[in-house]
Amino acid sequence: MTAGRAPGTTVSPAAVATETAETGGPAGSGWRGLLVQPALVLAGLLAFVVWRSTAALSDTEQRQLGWSALGRSVVDHLQLTLVAAALVLAIGIPVGVLLTRGPFRRATPIVLGIANTGQAAPAIGLFVLLATWLGFGFRSAVVALVAYTVLPVLRNTMVGLQGVDPRLVEAGRGMGMSAVAVLRKVELPLAVPVILAGVRTALVLLVGTATLATFISGGGLGLLITTGINLSLNSLLISGAVLVALLALAIDWAGRVVEHVARPKGL
Repeated sequence: MTAGRAPGTTVSPAAVATETAETGGPAGSGWRGLLVQPALVLAGLLAFVVWRSTAALSDTEQRQLGWSALGRSVVDHLQLTLVAAALVLAIGIPVGVLLTRGPFRRATPIVLGIANTGQAAPAIGLFVLLATWLGFGFRSAVVALVAYTVLPVLRNTMVGLQGVDPRLVEAGRGMGMSAVAVLRKVELPLAVPVILAGVRTALVLLVGTATLATFISGGGLGLLITTGINLSLNSLLISGAVLVALLALAIDWAGRVVEHVARPKGL
């Protein structure tokens, strides 16, 4: 029983979750819970740096795992991820908002069907198909990433807005607020936790899927993985996989921090 609460008091699950998050309880939603993930990322990165500095590598491995080459691969991977993420947000959130407004609701099945098709298609097939249409390189890789990861942001935006209590919307309109003002000051703030959960999912998908960009000359850490597989060099294969995993954990942690900060008080 929670301290300060009278015996026999009925408590809703939402209230329990809220209290747990605010007190940093078992759910790990507080700031103390956010410290574990970056510590693991830093420990993994340190272990990789120590291994790379002491390992006996062949000439091919040294070229691929040289600090400058690794830096370029990481930067390319981040560029793919961040550019695609910006486009996903610029497309997914506004379209998700529109699909919850008046006449635009009729287009919901069509838009969600297209977004579902993009994510349901095999990722490598989507990359190759777009590359044959748009040409090989960075641009095609970004388009493929956007098509593959826009669904979580789009769907969560719609779910978050549809989950807002209609009485709150009616109260805002009753106070003389316009539809845009109600959306901006009532609906979107309340939908922020659900929207940010979709953004976090999309970011992690982007980091992992961006490894496939190497098949269409898009760059990124996928080059280490494919080279390791083709030449049977486990050091390259494992290095690429470890760096992608660390990058995904780091970006997921950044998303958790933003979600924690942006969450409206009381939720």
